[in-house]
Amino acid sequence: MEAGKRIVVTGATGNVGTSVVAALANDPEVGSVVGVARRRPDWDPPRTTWVTADVEKDGDRAFTAHFEGADAVVHLAWAFQPTHDPVATWRTNVLGSLKVFRAVAAAGVPALVHASSVGAYSPGPPDHPVDESWPTHGWPEAAYCREKAYLERVLDAYELQNPQIRVVRLRTSFLFKEASASAQRRIFAGCFLPGPLVDPRFIPVVPDIDGLLFQATHTDDAADAYRIAVLRDDVRGAFNVAADPPIGPGELAGLLDARVVRVPRGAVRTAVAAGWGLRLVPSSPHLLDAFLRLPLLDCGRAHAELDWRPRRTGLEALRELLDGLRSGSGLPTPPLAGRRVA
Repeated sequence: MEAGKRIVVTGATGNVGTSVVAALANDPEVGSVVGVARRRPDWDPPRTTWVTADVEKDGDRAFTAHFEGADAVVHLAWAFQPTHDPVATWRTNVLGSLKVFRAVAAAGVPALVHASSVGAYSPGPPDHPVDESWPTHGWPEAAYCREKAYLERVLDAYELQNPQIRVVRLRTSFLFKEASASAQRRIFAGCFLPGPLVDPRFIPVVPDIDGLLFQATHTDDAADAYRIAVLRDDVRGAFNVAADPPIGPGELAGLLDARVVRVPRGAVRTAVAAGWGLRLVPSSPHLLDAFLRLPLLDCGRAHAELDWRPRRTGLEALRELLDGLRSGSGLPTPPLAGRRVA
């Protein structure tokens, strides 16, 4: 057995999982990484082995066996679709997470690092960022936010019941990288938006909508926060993870060389609702409602206690995503497959 820590990562083949696995596999303190995914990828990072498991369908004992001997479990497995069937996503995201949490305790794993999100937060003030003390009640109509917020409550009780387990929750902003572009297009925009159309020549205007202000982080930078949280035995609790600057209509217009046009929020919501109702787009109007109410994140705690700093700005992360959409970038994992695999 190789010296160093043994880390298990669920959801290891997605946008965040591939970056976390790569970050851990290249850290000298890590002896081995076990990537857990529903389908085995054609990707072999160093010191990494793969096991196939499904958080919805496999039982507690299967995950307990996978977690035996681990120094930490990073729980990333998540399903964004189908948005028309919230019971299905609840089974995977909430009941599946409960299964993982129980297995961590049963296997005696000393640390659990959980992928929370800015989506777990209640609507925030428009004029200043919020720290980790802001309420995590989500936006109740959006399944994604409802599920993330519910798991925050679960972990509140879990920490009391399992004080021997160091629990870390990373509440991240939107996470982008070039290799995830094709997958994120499928998840949020659907198959009717060809990636090459995401080109400044075809996007002359950016809508100015009330509430359109968000943060983005390069996925590799967020993965570094996960790596630190895994390896630092003295950190626990919630950490906001986001890069500056906040991105609004002006920043988007500059990135796309477009002009800003004022558009009523209701008109945009009506259009999204129509597309979702006709099953032309996978993103629901409820998710749009949540997006336009998200708070900005104050990352002072991550800077101070994790000594974490993003290497790229939010605009650089978003620019990578746009480049990936145009080129059809991807990775040789089932969730990230693109028109070309880089």
